[in-house]
Amino acid sequence: MASSHRATLHTAVETLRSRAYWTPHPEHPKAYEGDGEAAFRALCDDRFELGQPGTDGWRGAEISPYGFPLGITYPHADPDVLLPAMRAALPAWRAAGPETRAEVCVDILARINALTPLFAQAVMHTTGQALGMALQAGGPHAQDRGLEAVAYAYQEQTRTPAHAGWSKPQGKRDPLALAKEYVPVPRGIALVVGCNTFPTWNGFPGLFASLATGNPVLVKPHPRAVLPLALAVRAAREALAAAGFAPDLVALAAEADGEGLARTLALRDEVRIVDYTGSTAFGDWLEANARQAQVFTEKAGVNTVVVDSTADYRGMLANLAFSLSLYSGQMCTAPQNLLIPRGGIATDEGEKGFAEVVADLADAVAGLLADDARATAVLGALVSDAVRERVEAAGAGELGEVALAPRAVAHPGFPGATVRTPAIVRLDAGDPAAEKTFLSECFGPVSFAVAVDSTADALALLRRTVTERGAMTVLGHTVSEEVEEALVDACLDTCAQLSLNLTGRVYVNQTAAFSDFHGSGGNPAANASLVDAAFVAPRFRTVQIQRPG
Repeated sequence: MASSHRATLHTAVETLRSRAYWTPHPEHPKAYEGDGEAAFRALCDDRFELGQPGTDGWRGAEISPYGFPLGITYPHADPDVLLPAMRAALPAWRAAGPETRAEVCVDILARINALTPLFAQAVMHTTGQALGMALQAGGPHAQDRGLEAVAYAYQEQTRTPAHAGWSKPQGKRDPLALAKEYVPVPRGIALVVGCNTFPTWNGFPGLFASLATGNPVLVKPHPRAVLPLALAVRAAREALAAAGFAPDLVALAAEADGEGLARTLALRDEVRIVDYTGSTAFGDWLEANARQAQVFTEKAGVNTVVVDSTADYRGMLANLAFSLSLYSGQMCTAPQNLLIPRGGIATDEGEKGFAEVVADLADAVAGLLADDARATAVLGALVSDAVRERVEAAGAGELGEVALAPRAVAHPGFPGATVRTPAIVRLDAGDPAAEKTFLSECFGPVSFAVAVDSTADALALLRRTVTERGAMTVLGHTVSEEVEEALVDACLDTCAQLSLNLTGRVYVNQTAAFSDFHGSGGNPAANASLVDAAFVAPRFRTVQIQRPG
């Protein structure tokens, strides 16, 4: 294995300890060679061959949110053939040991990284992300998360030495002596159930955490976002074969939309790990029914912003406007509820009443997205009709009083794209009907400015929201040490990740690998964090072998 891969692995492990900024994967498109768009177009209207066993047909009906069908079909597998082939590949992969497995995983990521321009196109045309975001989030940032999982896997498996001598003194008699061996043993086949909006960013942690701990991985993409994960599977199979391992350690399970393949595969006895990102309903079903497997879920949450006061009013508005607009709010980390005291807030521009804060935020969003070309670069396209219907309902006043109506944006490069600016809806925390609305996740470019009686009431509502509904992110704005302490206590008590007073170019809906934890695993939004030791360690067990020494 290349020494550069070994060096990358060891630097990644060190960075886990320092939590500093580091990446081996450049963000800038000029760092990469090749025409990603041409490579993407060459894949369209053709079969995506993988050479997997058990292929019994071809599936594929992806339609770009930018308005055209991809026309790619993927192998549909007979699990009675594919799963035994994957299981047969496990013993040699287990015997390879943690370091070899980690270095092969780093090689897979290096191959994926070299294809970043193609991945950017694939992510863009399956998720609706704008090209710049698709390149960064779907490319280097996803690769960073995968490498982070590999580093944690290597660290956890090597925490115990592979060999140890044990000797117990027996007085005048010879000591008791044993030679002991400790082997990390994988659980079995891992199933990665991909999501539509962030197939690589959310899919890579589970894929690489399982593979690096010795488990074969079956990737079941969302039927509307197959290509990004199919490309990753192909890179993995090529790297495994080049290293002398069976490529069937990683395989693809494509399905027709509505087939329900994830439900079938998750209950197979061979499947011992499940990674899932998506709706709460199916995540709850997996947790309740896939009893033979270790299940990791990221589900829905209601992300909340508590606005108490600020020393930079315009900076706060600009930061919030971008956070609400980025990828049309189609991020599990995007803010939804903004809790604002009805009596107003203190700012560096003087007191601002509730209505004024909401109106100024609406103006900030409208100003950010006033130019259509700039708007599409921020918003991307809506990923589904369900999101479009939701934002249109908000704009029609069906969810509450409209503070900012959405508008349709014409995409200059893709006339078939569905693009909408965000809607902001005013609600009152004291209204029982409104409470039902804002205590439910409203995925997409819809946010609620919720009037509360006081900051204390906002904090109480925050606690209730995270406890009952979960949250991937919490954001607070305050100049009060007392309020800041109360925000910290609320988030520690409810196990929610907290950001404070973001007014610059760091946004609550963005997280950095090796430094930030995505979710906590401690509230209903997710039962795991991307990425920490608890996400990796349950994927293997340590078996001890001892002999007289």
